[in-house]
Amino acid sequence: MAGDETRVTKISTLNVHAHRSTECCLVQIHGPELGKKYLIEDAELTIGRDQHNHIVVDLDNVSRRHARILGRGGKMLVEDLGSTNGTFLNDQEVLQASPLRSGDLVKVGGSIFKFLDGDNIETQYHETIYTLTIADGLTGINNKRYFLEYLEKEMGRSTRYQRSLTLMIFDIDHFKQINDVHGHLAGDYVLRELAQSIKRLVRREQCFARYGGEEFAIVLPEDGPDKARLFAEKIRRLIEGKSFVYDDKEIPVTISIGVAEQMADMLEPTHFIKVADANLYKAKKSGRNRVVG
Repeated sequence: MAGDETRVTKISTLNVHAHRSTECCLVQIHGPELGKKYLIEDAELTIGRDQHNHIVVDLDNVSRRHARILGRGGKMLVEDLGSTNGTFLNDQEVLQASPLRSGDLVKVGGSIFKFLDGDNIETQYHETIYTLTIADGLTGINNKRYFLEYLEKEMGRSTRYQRSLTLMIFDIDHFKQINDVHGHLAGDYVLRELAQSIKRLVRREQCFARYGGEEFAIVLPEDGPDKARLFAEKIRRLIEGKSFVYDDKEIPVTISIGVAEQMADMLEPTHFIKVADANLYKAKKSGRNRVVG
């Protein structure tokens, strides 16, 4: 989204703030209108695929009238409108009108909105936009842009101080099949759950990022290849043994991992990534659910 102009949409008919002293808005943090802000100035605001909604989300997994935000008793609530795929508030399905708090995440089909409320929503909005430049909206971990900048910086440090630097690249085995059999919302769930599970194992000085689609990367400064491989095996076993359940159906998930150590002839991040990616390809070709490197 770098360089894109952020558009601000105001929607107003009935002023819901007659009984509220603060403003509120929704910011799309994942989906087709990334970064777009919607000020909530109505007693009711609908979200759906149909053009007559206040917020139009043109995705196949969004119903024509999917959800609505409404003001009631001085509070803002989110309510599902009988959608096919459901509305989710902080990953919990909305079964009845539920109150919103600043920072809450509302998932409508393949899009995610962040609800902001309070006297300083402009500051919150700019903080949210900044986060979007370095973080992936779906999984909550670092994005590709941040990963590439971090890797380049650490490669320079590694060369300068003669320290080990290791890179892991991995992806989800047969992820297309998960989407085809269980649906794209289930695929989103797997990506998010996998990322959050692995995130707990990653140290602060390391970088864990979504590299693209179902592909992820971890940069390990000062960890030698042996230690990195042990860590890769730990992650592989964690995902293999984790129960992924979506819509009461268990989804088997495994990952394949390629590991590479920075060598003297690796002058650019693309060179380093190419070696780790080649090892990932070997892991795939040799049967998946394994570590190569």
